Amino acid sequence: MADRPSPAGAPPRSPLLGGTRPDVSGGMGIYLTAAAVAGLMLAAVLFFALIFSRGAAAFWPKPLEEWTLDDGTVLLVQPVEEYDTGDVRARTGNREFMPGREDHVRIPASRIVSRRVPEDAVWIERREYGPFHGYLDEVAADGYHVRLPDGAPEVLAADQVLRVEPINRFGAFGRLGLWFRNVFRFLSEEPRESNTDGGVFPALIGTSLLVLLMSILVMPFGVLAAVYLNEYAKDTWFVRLVRISVNNLAGVPSIVFGVFGLGFFVYGLGDFVDHSLLGLPSNETRFGTGGLLWASLTMALLTVPVVVVATEEGLRAVPRERREGALALGATRWEALRHVILPGAKPGILTGLILAVARAAGEVAPLMLTGVVGLAPELPVDGEFPFLHLEKKVMHLGFHIYTVGFQSPNVEAVEPLVYATAALLLLLILVLNLTAIRMRARVRRRLEGR
Repeated sequence: MADRPSPAGAPPRSPLLGGTRPDVSGGMGIYLTAAAVAGLMLAAVLFFALIFSRGAAAFWPKPLEEWTLDDGTVLLVQPVEEYDTGDVRARTGNREFMPGREDHVRIPASRIVSRRVPEDAVWIERREYGPFHGYLDEVAADGYHVRLPDGAPEVLAADQVLRVEPINRFGAFGRLGLWFRNVFRFLSEEPRESNTDGGVFPALIGTSLLVLLMSILVMPFGVLAAVYLNEYAKDTWFVRLVRISVNNLAGVPSIVFGVFGLGFFVYGLGDFVDHSLLGLPSNETRFGTGGLLWASLTMALLTVPVVVVATEEGLRAVPRERREGALALGATRWEALRHVILPGAKPGILTGLILAVARAAGEVAPLMLTGVVGLAPELPVDGEFPFLHLEKKVMHLGFHIYTVGFQSPNVEAVEPLVYATAALLLLLILVLNLTAIRMRARVRRRLEGR
């Protein structure tokens, strides 16, 4: 008996159940899921836009303005922010000549009698006391003869001056060129003034070495453990307990791993290496304090659960037909694992590497206990054998953000540096992740025969 057509405007009837057909369009559910994705993308865009815009603005050369206040005080400042209350915050420079040695001032706009941009004003970067804002008269054998904004003469020692920039004379292209030079100096110079000035080159090198060594250490152990659990171990209570332990390790707070690394690696293995293997006297330590090796091992231990879980998922994704086909052709279990299963699981293995790198590059708490310091005078890499000194302490971009942002006596002066370092850390993580993602995509195309 043929189905009678549904009345106009009525939902279509199911030919199997005799009822109405489900709404295959998704209804409200599809709008909610789309809204969730849109909200996530918007939050990500705003987050990256804030960090990168603030970080890039830290290097833009702001013009120098000469302010005359109602009490006759003359300041040469770089305006930073204007508040709704009418106050204006600006960086003054000339810290040693300012009352209270402040680097920034916040002044009501009503107190500013006049504002102008003098063309002959110069911005001078120094090794100490932050920048100098004033006027340059001459460069002599005894130093730089300058004038303060109020006209008082001063002499800056030549060995304290790093560079002189007539900022107010630059056009758009001149400011852009100075911006690129500032970025390059930030990436290539060492920090100064207790990390409140200068660059982050040691921290960039330290972070890169930590991530590289962590990856070298964690991948073999994580992959081997996943292969045993997925391919060889039987489903017993002990194996189930091991899986539960691995999953629980992924949720342990990172500071706990730092405490373990301090006690086991630094005080335990470090003392054994110093006095049993190297034969150092009891009052000398080499590996018995925090260093690059122990920090990398701690981060490897922190990220190994991520690698194990991702690798197991990759092994399970290998089609059963490939496994059975390899064994049917006469391959041993090891040959099938080596030539069929592991190559097929490479995307999952690389996914574990991506997640491990992302977490290791951003962790700070365990590194504070196992080898990362706020200021390392020497890099762990040099021209002397063995070239890479694993016992040396290193700097880290994440810890650098913490020390600069929360332990600096001059918070307002280092705010641009905090955003710039945070943007650099995000950029480093993105580059490492994109590299691994590109490798994973290439492996997938190769496996699919494309």
